[in-house]
Amino acid sequence: MKTALIILFLLIGAFIILCFILGGVSRSGKAPGLVDGSLSVCPDKPNCVCSEQNNAARHYIDPVIILPNITFDPMHVLKNTIRDMGGSMQTESENYLAATFSSTIFGFVDDLEIRIDPVQKVIHIRSASRVGYSDAGVNRKRTELLKKIYNKNASGAGQPLNAIPESGVH
Repeated sequence: MKTALIILFLLIGAFIILCFILGGVSRSGKAPGLVDGSLSVCPDKPNCVCSEQNNAARHYIDPVIILPNITFDPMHVLKNTIRDMGGSMQTESENYLAATFSSTIFGFVDDLEIRIDPVQKVIHIRSASRVGYSDAGVNRKRTELLKKIYNKNASGAGQPLNAIPESGVH
């Protein structure tokens, strides 16, 4: 019995050390960025969701639909929303941004990427873990929360929800 407890404690200790190592490894990566003007395809692991990957149900999420005739910059609202959620901006351009989110205990880093498509009038979202296999649904929950807070922030500005100007992003 004593030997079994020692082995159990050693396994738990090894697992905790491994988690800290993987957390450190995840901090050294970066978001995949755009590939041919679109968000990267999710790897064959359940720790990623993407609105531009509608051929894989386990990875697909709905994009945010943009309504016409708005007077605010959706990218500005998205950046504020990400900051409100605890994210850190990494890369920004006119229609693309990449942010990171870190877990509290082990420091695992997840990438959140957004691409505004002014032609199709949608905001595409991709959220993925940098390391590991499963994320227990964290990235899907994060994207749904992002959409909810974005809609609240956009409507708080007295504007229609999920909207972008007809002429594109300012």
